[in-house]
Amino acid sequence: MTGSATLAGTGALAKLAGRRDRIMLPVWVYVLTALVASTAYSFKKLYPTAAGREQFAASAGRNPALLSLYGPLSGDSIGSLTAWRYGALAAAGAGLMSIFIVVRHTRADEETGRLELVDSAAVGRHAALAAAAAVSCAANAVLVVLIPAGLIALGLPAAGSAALAAAIACCGLVLTAVAAVTAQLAETARLARGIAIGVLGAAYLLRAAGDSASSTGPRWLTWLSPVGWAELIRSFGQIRWWTLALPLVTTVVLGVTAGVLAARRDYAAGAFAQRPGPAQAAAPLRSPLALAWRLQRGILIAWVSGALVYGAVVGAAAKGIGGLLGSSEIRKIMLRLGGQAAVTDAYLAAIMSFGGLIAAGYAVSAVLRLRAEETAGRADPVLATGAGRISWGLSQLAIATGGTIAILAGMGLGTGLGFALRSGGRGGDVARLVGAGLAQVPAALVLAGIAAALLGLAPRASVAGSWAALGAAVLMLLLGAPLRLSHWVLDISPFTHVPKLPGGTVGAPPLAWLTVIAAALAAAGLAGLRRRDIG
Repeated sequence: MTGSATLAGTGALAKLAGRRDRIMLPVWVYVLTALVASTAYSFKKLYPTAAGREQFAASAGRNPALLSLYGPLSGDSIGSLTAWRYGALAAAGAGLMSIFIVVRHTRADEETGRLELVDSAAVGRHAALAAAAAVSCAANAVLVVLIPAGLIALGLPAAGSAALAAAIACCGLVLTAVAAVTAQLAETARLARGIAIGVLGAAYLLRAAGDSASSTGPRWLTWLSPVGWAELIRSFGQIRWWTLALPLVTTVVLGVTAGVLAARRDYAAGAFAQRPGPAQAAAPLRSPLALAWRLQRGILIAWVSGALVYGAVVGAAAKGIGGLLGSSEIRKIMLRLGGQAAVTDAYLAAIMSFGGLIAAGYAVSAVLRLRAEETAGRADPVLATGAGRISWGLSQLAIATGGTIAILAGMGLGTGLGFALRSGGRGGDVARLVGAGLAQVPAALVLAGIAAALLGLAPRASVAGSWAALGAAVLMLLLGAPLRLSHWVLDISPFTHVPKLPGGTVGAPPLAWLTVIAAALAAAGLAGLRRRDIG
């Protein structure tokens, strides 16, 4: 088959993919663009003077935890601070967007059988892969246009704005090619996404290790990371345009590799074949709860590990946070957000609130696994056995609850250890921060309860409604204090009623009421699940 024949139908498939992603892609592009532009706007308002920015940059450059989280500063201008704060994170976000796009339109379509129907028409062997890569590249190209437009409108230099956007988009291109390769290696979309996201996580850790290393340490590790390349361009300093060659060459090499693998493998096959299981399940798997744990354990371990590492980093950054914030407006916002008079306790309390939202994200995804099993047809074989709907639903709710507790305990432990090691604290710091993390559990479970209620009572709206509820809680936490929203608006979020720990007063009634509400929502969802049709 000639090269043109293998790409036959690529344009039509790209249009179809764009139509299917007509909501997801604009959301991704908007969030990434708004993230960078709003950061620049915030720095302009919070640090309007050169002296204030110089003090901030000097303090941030001496904090190893902040260096590992955001990277080094290449200057103290508004543009340099913006690139430092969200350059690497936005690059990772572009990579994550690209992974979801490519895997969805290649391995996921192949796994569900949609690609087989498409291939029965006049479509070339590489058309689906090329179409997915084209859509991903187009999304990253839009970032190259919109991010500089927003930054230039705020008064930042055009060259630096273009360099930052190009660096972010190039990281997305590399992960586009990575996802194209993993889609050929794995037999399932879930495994393909997992491997690609693992590569992205490893790249971020390499960058963190290199950036936080001492002058005699392995700073060269940053040069091995696609995320690190986004900061090595030094967008608003002495711009090194040649660093863009690194991601572009890597994209081409991996893209060619993906094409070769796609041409040589069989349809629905992968290099990492799934092992056939035994004819009969082992005794520990002969219950809905055991099955739910088997399905969720890998994801849960990753969530807990990530929460532990993230907690350690942000906990270590707590030392000297007062000097970093100075007397700026952001200090006042942090104090309102954390609800404390002491800035260190306010910072740690705010981190625990963010941890609650992170755990709520896991809880919602764990509950919605029921919907995924249902729509994929995998719930029918389970329910055809002696397992009832209530026990099937309760199994996932139990894993969601236990996982939420484990994630928040892990984050509290990591934060406590990081803070204690950097500040010379004692074991009491670890204990009180673990307690602060666990105090977020009832609020996170309310979000899981909303997902369960929607799943049982309005299954078609369960996915959109659950994530919308979590998004509303995120917005209230992030914007409530800066915008001074009315208390009746903030009270909608369950996280408003959680005590601000460490340092605040523990009130048992709010935690008890949140627990009761979460249980009532879960019970309503199970009742609806028992009555409605499956599928």
